[in-house]
Amino acid sequence: MHSTDYTDTLILPAPDTRAESATEPPTGKRSIAELQYERLSGADYTWTSDDLIFDVHCVRKGIGDADRAAERERFFSKGQPCLRTSPLAKTYGWALHFDSGGRIALLRMGSDRVTELESDPTVTVRSAMKSSR
Repeated sequence: MHSTDYTDTLILPAPDTRAESATEPPTGKRSIAELQYERLSGADYTWTSDDLIFDVHCVRKGIGDADRAAERERFFSKGQPCLRTSPLAKTYGWALHFDSGGRIALLRMGSDRVTELESDPTVTVRSAMKSSR
């Protein structure tokens, strides 16, 4: 089974992001960005990447609780894009910190916490994927 989880990692906003500061994604469309933001904001270190990506997938596809175990097996039987491809980090200016247990905190770009984590030698720092080649 494949996994998208990171540990002790900071994902910075994409180098080509147009965001000047972290902004909330638009609401009402049930986009991936909106669903990820709803789950991560105010819930630091609650979600793992796998749990977040799978939950958003189920909501968007209308998969109920009764079918989730089988769907999770099928979903992760092939590789899935990790959160370096998240629109929160690519477009909306958010950083993502994964603790030693793989749980995620959503952090504002340029915040003191991001600066602190960037200089921590125990934290791997990566950038979100660029939107353009």
